[in-house]
Amino acid sequence: MRHKIIAAIMAIAGCVGSGSPTDTEFRVDIAEESSDAQFITFETEHVRPLALGSNGSRLYAVNTPDNRLEIFDVDDDELEHVASVSVGLEPVAVAVVGSTVWVVNHLSDSISVVDVSNGARKNSVIRTLLVGDEPRDIVVAGTAAHPRAFVTTAHRGQNVPYDPQLTTPSVGRADVWVFDTKNLGATLEGSPIKILTLFTDSPRALAVSPDGHTVYAAGFHTGNKTSCVSTSTTSQVGLPPPTTNFQGLEDPSPFGILGKNGLIVKHDGAHWVDELGRNFDTAINFTLPDKDVFRINATANPPVVTAEYASVGTVIFNLAVNPSSGKLYATNTEAFNDVRFEGPGTFTGEPNVRGHLHESRVTVINPGTGAVIPRHLNKHIDYSACCGPVGTAEAENSLAFPTAAAVTSNGATMYVAAFGSSKIGVFATAQIEADTFVPNSANHIEISGGGPSGVVLNDDEDRLFVMTRFDNSIKIVDTASKIEIGAVPLYNPEPASVVVGRPMLYDARFTSTHGDSACASCHVFGNFDGLAWDLGNPDNTEIPNPGPLTNPVAPIPGLETFANFNPLKGPMVT
Repeated sequence: MRHKIIAAIMAIAGCVGSGSPTDTEFRVDIAEESSDAQFITFETEHVRPLALGSNGSRLYAVNTPDNRLEIFDVDDDELEHVASVSVGLEPVAVAVVGSTVWVVNHLSDSISVVDVSNGARKNSVIRTLLVGDEPRDIVVAGTAAHPRAFVTTAHRGQNVPYDPQLTTPSVGRADVWVFDTKNLGATLEGSPIKILTLFTDSPRALAVSPDGHTVYAAGFHTGNKTSCVSTSTTSQVGLPPPTTNFQGLEDPSPFGILGKNGLIVKHDGAHWVDELGRNFDTAINFTLPDKDVFRINATANPPVVTAEYASVGTVIFNLAVNPSSGKLYATNTEAFNDVRFEGPGTFTGEPNVRGHLHESRVTVINPGTGAVIPRHLNKHIDYSACCGPVGTAEAENSLAFPTAAAVTSNGATMYVAAFGSSKIGVFATAQIEADTFVPNSANHIEISGGGPSGVVLNDDEDRLFVMTRFDNSIKIVDTASKIEIGAVPLYNPEPASVVVGRPMLYDARFTSTHGDSACASCHVFGNFDGLAWDLGNPDNTEIPNPGPLTNPVAPIPGLETFANFNPLKGPMVT
């Protein structure tokens, strides 16, 4: 274990040399000797875990739980392991930059620059660049003479040369760091030529236009223009029905002396309205812009944002550009938290959120016209029917959590990694754009191991390489036959309890009647979606509160409501 700690410290400093197959065996021995030691699980999500070299003969993969870059030679239908290179903590993205590979270290707030040439420092970290908080993605754009690396980070204050203004309204919380790859600066950590701040939440995905002159950046939890009105407002105007459970029990405020529950409302483009269409503009005296994706001129000096696209999705996982048309595809989910109640609705007969939490989508963005067109990948689902058996034909035709996408060089076909379905969806881009595709499992590629988190395409060889997060492996897919033909496991120090338990959070085929939902619909990558939900249930009864907040003999004034849990609990957040 001591060796592992020292390796981690050295990795952060960027001074670890090359690895080897022998080193991999050594790490296995260390893990076996330290089996009783605790492994700290961060559940960090992949963004761009795979990259191919320029001629397709090398594959680079992040080994997130082991904090390494794995290097493979691509030989027909096999991957031959070349080296393991220690990088920073929790690597999530990788990009090839000339004779180097840049690795994004989410937990270390850094970039590890790895030399992959045949020089004296082959397969070693030659530079560490400190960037902002929780970097997630990296792409290379600009011109051949002046290539630039773009890195997404949260705007919070780590390693930044500016005041983050954490309490100042209207300051964006998403940064894009831009480096001149041929002139990183004289300082140890490197000097960006520009840090762009975007008016959205923490950013995640990046993509590059076919000519390399434009970079697209997307926020992660970008929201859906919903907010809450207070109990003081709802006490005056009342709540939409039903306002009682099936027993006639009225919904209380969580703080009984304040009146009724709050209410989630949504901005319809002109006004804040509830499900009845009532106007709540006077109760919410702020606007809530929904800027999701940003277009950046990558060749300008310095780079500058030239356009913004709204209403792309609530949680945006990734971006892909059509090499032929230049259209942009954003894989995302859209939340329906403005719909009240999780109950089956037998008492009320009203629509409810049960079985219809987030929809998995691909949103088409046309940079030329600015059009933003969402496409529901599971439009075949009948959401009026809920809570039946799993494994139905409807469920098998579904795809959950589209975390990544790749488009063929001719722009005709798109491969979508469905993290919660353990499948790759295959779509004609023209049908996605026209919404003429028919969801069908016949167009899905089954991926073993589970949790496909990243894809990279070698068009010339009809090969798709897929990273699977559940079992920490790389899968090789023959795109002509749509069959997985190979699997390469990466060393994984995670305990068996984590590996076996991870699918319980994400596997929509195991946990969802429709095959499109799981705990991770809202608890995105084990975290949260940044939204409030009203998951009350009018069909339920009130139950006693076993906690210490109330005393049934001598209740504390103002806390009487806490004596019981009311089934109509109002908006809550995780």
